[in-house]
Amino acid sequence: MKPKVIIYKKVEPSVLEYVQEACEVVYFEQLHADNMQAFYEELKEAKGLLGTGLKVNDELLEKAPNLQIVSNVGVGYDNLDVPALTRHGVMATNTPNVLNETVADTMIGLMLATARRIPELDHMIKSGNWTSHITPEYYGVDMHHKTLGIIGMGRIGAAIAKRAHFGFGMNILYHNRSRNEEVEKTYQATYCSLEELCQEADFICLMVPLSAETTKLIGEKEFRLMKKSAIFVNGSRGATVDEEALVSALQEGEILAAGLDVFVQEPVDPKHPLLSMPNVVTLPHIGSATWETRQAMVQFAAENFVQGILGNRPPALINPEVLESEK
Repeated sequence: MKPKVIIYKKVEPSVLEYVQEACEVVYFEQLHADNMQAFYEELKEAKGLLGTGLKVNDELLEKAPNLQIVSNVGVGYDNLDVPALTRHGVMATNTPNVLNETVADTMIGLMLATARRIPELDHMIKSGNWTSHITPEYYGVDMHHKTLGIIGMGRIGAAIAKRAHFGFGMNILYHNRSRNEEVEKTYQATYCSLEELCQEADFICLMVPLSAETTKLIGEKEFRLMKKSAIFVNGSRGATVDEEALVSALQEGEILAAGLDVFVQEPVDPKHPLLSMPNVVTLPHIGSATWETRQAMVQFAAENFVQGILGNRPPALINPEVLESEK
């Protein structure tokens, strides 16, 4: 008998068939109030969970006594309580690397759109308000040959640095838990403190994982250090920024503009003050949202999943210590 597993995210038929070769699949295209009871019933016997966004903690794990693996579709896994999973003897996996280039493209696009006020001017034209030659109040600012500060120089940060250095001739500053000699050599990047980065950079790009240490990493102090001409972009997680401090910094003119792909609450409240500011470019958390990359992410998650169910070490195991523990 094949092991029972749950997929709680809409996936392509090819991915579903791949998992079904090894498993009996209970398939929920998405979880909502109307099917949560059915989900919890199936969870009692499930050996695996594949999807994204579900909070997996002690409370849920108590409902899943047979669980062996949780496969997260995405590089971030702040929805997973990894210590709890390890205590319960459950493997946790994610999908790193396959989205690096796509997210880097998004962040460069977000910086450029914010600097050149592309959404704002697009709206002006479509609203019928382009009636004469563009005057200085509609001018943007250059991105080329400016200084970019990257907070979080992981693989995605390095991919952003590559584009900025070679494509836009930008000077690269970065702050990270440890130095990255490869990016220093390849992209002439300079390691510096967070405070120095905030003071010196024209564009500041936040790309850190969400953790207790990075929650509200950028707040009132950091915004006050930034240039009044600075453009701040966030492609990490909403909670890495103190949103109230960001609103205040924009209202008080402490920074010039912001580009945001993430928010503390998602979907963001339509009445959020950030959404009424013309100098804020917003995206609905689409960093990796291309057909090609999302398919690659789901396929990678499925490969992690099947390998774990079959008793093998998944390619992207987050908590390898679980293999040494007994459930």
